[in-house]
Amino acid sequence: MNPLTPEVLADPVELTRALVDIESVSRDEKQIADYVEEVLRGVAHLSVERFGNTVMARTDLGRAQRVVLAGHLDTVPLNNNFPSRVEGDLMYGCGTSDMKSGVAYALQLAVNVPDPRYDVTYFFYEAEEIEAKHNGLFLVSQSHPEWLTADFALLLEPTYGVVEAGCQGTMRATVSANGRRAHSARSWNGVNAIHAAGEVLNRLAAYQARTVTIDGCVFREGMNAVRIRGGVAGNVVPDRCEVEVNYRFAPDRTEEQAHAHVREVFDGFEIEVTDSSPGALPGLTAAPAQEFLAAVGEAPVGKLGWTDVARFAAMGIPALNFGPGDPNVAHAQHEHVEIDKVREGAEVLHRWLASS
Repeated sequence: MNPLTPEVLADPVELTRALVDIESVSRDEKQIADYVEEVLRGVAHLSVERFGNTVMARTDLGRAQRVVLAGHLDTVPLNNNFPSRVEGDLMYGCGTSDMKSGVAYALQLAVNVPDPRYDVTYFFYEAEEIEAKHNGLFLVSQSHPEWLTADFALLLEPTYGVVEAGCQGTMRATVSANGRRAHSARSWNGVNAIHAAGEVLNRLAAYQARTVTIDGCVFREGMNAVRIRGGVAGNVVPDRCEVEVNYRFAPDRTEEQAHAHVREVFDGFEIEVTDSSPGALPGLTAAPAQEFLAAVGEAPVGKLGWTDVARFAAMGIPALNFGPGDPNVAHAQHEHVEIDKVREGAEVLHRWLASS
C-alpha cells in the first residue's frame, strides 16, 4: 500500500517523514519512484513521464514562463538511522536533510497547487549521490532534453532555509612526481619520488585561494591534497608518488580556465585531470528568480559546493538552491531536519508559486 496518502500529502512534515521511511539508497529507488509516480498520475492537472527511476510531472496551462522544481529521491547508505524518529523539533533519519524534506516540498506543491502562477515541471530523480553517469537529471538531459526546458529552476537541496545562488565548479587531478628505484641500503643510486612530491605539498601549503564576489554573492575557492599514493616496498626507494588534488573554483572560471590554473600551479609535474564539473553563475536576473527572492525576503549567498544547478546553467537556465535541511549534517549518522524549517520553507514556496 502506498504510504503517500492524501492526508500525508497535505502536511509537508508528515510527507517528509513518510518519504524518509521509504528506503531509497542510490540504485535502489524503484519503490519510492513507483509511489511518487502513482500519486502524480492521480492528479488531473499534471502530465507524467518516467525515465528509469526518474519521474517528471508538468503542468501545461499556457503560462508565459515555466519553472522547474527538482529533488533527488536517493540517499547515501543507511547508518543505523532508519526509519525516522522525532525528538522535540527535530526529525532524524537518513535523507531528512539531504533531501527528502526538499522532495516533500515539490511533491506537495505538485499535488495541491493546480493553478500555479507559472507552468511548472517537477523532477523527482535518481542517483544524485553517486557517479554522475547514473544521475537522473544527466540521463534525462541526454535522452529527453526537452523535458528540462524552462526559464528558471529551483533545486531543493539542503540550504538551511537560505537561498544559495549558483555553485562552485570542482575538479580532481593527479599530480605525479617521478624518480628512480633503488635499494634503500644504497639509496644514492635512486631518486626518491615521495621526497620529490614534497614540493607539491609545499605549493599547496603556500597557495593563496581567491575569494570572488559575483552579483553580491561571495564564492571562496580552495585547492587541497585529498589523497597520496606512493611506495613500493619497505626496502625500495620509490620511483613514483601521486598526490590527488581537489580544486573548488568560483563560477567566473570556466573548466578550461580551471584546468589551466592547476597546470600553472604544478608546473614541472605530470598532471592528469581525472574528474571535472563546471560551476554555475548565480542566476538572479530571471523574473521568476526575482519573485522567488522577494517571497523569501532575504538576500542570497553563494553556494560553496557543487550541485545540479550547474546542469541547468549549462543549458542556459538560471537556477538557485533552496531547502530546509542543514547541509552540515547531510550524510551523517545524526542527519536531521528542523520541523519548523520544513514548515517555514513550505509556506515560502506556496506563497511564491500559488497564483493567488
